[in-house]
Amino acid sequence: MKKIYTLLIVYSAFTLSVLAQTVNLDLRRSIELANDSSLQAFRAKNLYMANYWEYRTFKAGRLPSLSLSTMPLQYRRDFTRRYDSDKNIDVYRQQQSLYTYGNLSVSQNFDLTGGTFFLDSELGYMRNLGDNTYSQFNSVPIRIGYSQALFGFNSFKWEKKIGPLKYERAKKQFLYSKEEISESVIQYFFSLAMAQMEFDMAKDNVASSDTLYHIGQERHKIASISQADLLTLKLDAVNARNTYRNAEINLKRAMFSFVSFLNINKETLISLDLPDRPENIQISVDLALQYARQNNPDFLGYKQDLFEAEREVDRTKKSSNFDASFSVSVGFNQVAGNFAGAYNRPLQQDVVSVGFTIPLLDWGVRKGRANMARNNLNVTKISLQQKELSLEQDIIMTVNDFNIQQSLISSAEEALGLATMAYNVTKERFIIGKADLNSLTLSLNRQNSAQRNYISSLRDYWLNYYKLRKLTLFDFLGQEVLTEQFDRIEHIKD
Repeated sequence: MKKIYTLLIVYSAFTLSVLAQTVNLDLRRSIELANDSSLQAFRAKNLYMANYWEYRTFKAGRLPSLSLSTMPLQYRRDFTRRYDSDKNIDVYRQQQSLYTYGNLSVSQNFDLTGGTFFLDSELGYMRNLGDNTYSQFNSVPIRIGYSQALFGFNSFKWEKKIGPLKYERAKKQFLYSKEEISESVIQYFFSLAMAQMEFDMAKDNVASSDTLYHIGQERHKIASISQADLLTLKLDAVNARNTYRNAEINLKRAMFSFVSFLNINKETLISLDLPDRPENIQISVDLALQYARQNNPDFLGYKQDLFEAEREVDRTKKSSNFDASFSVSVGFNQVAGNFAGAYNRPLQQDVVSVGFTIPLLDWGVRKGRANMARNNLNVTKISLQQKELSLEQDIIMTVNDFNIQQSLISSAEEALGLATMAYNVTKERFIIGKADLNSLTLSLNRQNSAQRNYISSLRDYWLNYYKLRKLTLFDFLGQEVLTEQFDRIEHIKD
């Protein structure tokens, strides 16, 4: 059943004095607006972009880097200590010098071993000033080398493992946040729909109670009803007007909350189209769990937390042992008094170095850190298992609620139709004197309750559906993974 609740609310009731724009919104369009312009959407988008650029930085770190190190000019005029071989003593002598230097280097990290390859070229110029003036050029036309820690922590390996996972989690967290926004929209949407329904019922009830009171006055004149029944009808009319005023206030609040959440003009008037319930779709628990394990960012977060705990164990374990570093480079170099000579017949330059760092006594600090990291890893594993079980239970319960909710909507639709028919019949019978006041009141209450139950059932249906979309990041109506939709849109933008 589809029913349009149109909010034709003049600003005399909303304390506004200007003509406002009226916008017709259904649930789908409301969700689109919220995901485009709400403050929650802006926050989710910026969080995603921050993680996106972090991932771009990670990808750039996997590529060769080119850097230039230079000292354009260094001038020194000071006293420096020198050894006088004739007198066999150290003496201070004045010195003036001019120095400039430049190095152009290309480096590439090697994830498998944690080492770094480099290729560079450098040139230096030195000129001594004063009594003995002379100049020298020092060049390294080309040099290639490699360096790494032999037994130390390999950060490159863990970055390669965690970096893509972290970005994939951020992307899915962005989609997860959008589905959370959709859930919020549904709450505001149906709160406004319920407020409008209460307002419409209150308005109809005012007119109906006034009519019934006037009819009661005429029937009381001919002693068809008692004085008590007439007073009850008058009380119903007074209460109906009070209810109408309260419903008007609640409608104003629901309208303001809805447009504020959508972040649109506060003067906008909204016309709501209640959504139809789509055709029955039975969702399998096993299928929902499968999509959740593949797409839910929490599952990726659990995996990331586990990797980070394992990384810390690896770091502390290797830092507790002795460390060794190794570097080797092969190239050419030359020294000459002029620029051309510095590149003429350069000599081979070979450098090999091995270094060791051996902890001798630290009173168990390194060992304690390693044990702490291992214990934290065990705690993380247990905690992640508990979180996975809790998330799976939430998915199972939501699937069951959704499947049950479909039959509840059918019952609510049928009950609303029957209650409306029953009230209309009872009202007509009361007017002609064939039904008493209690029957009319009971029939009206049943109709109002049926309307509330219908909107509540419709709200719960869509809330459960979008909660399942959030938990699984899967569109069960379109039969498509939401990340595939997102990747396709982002590819078009790129």
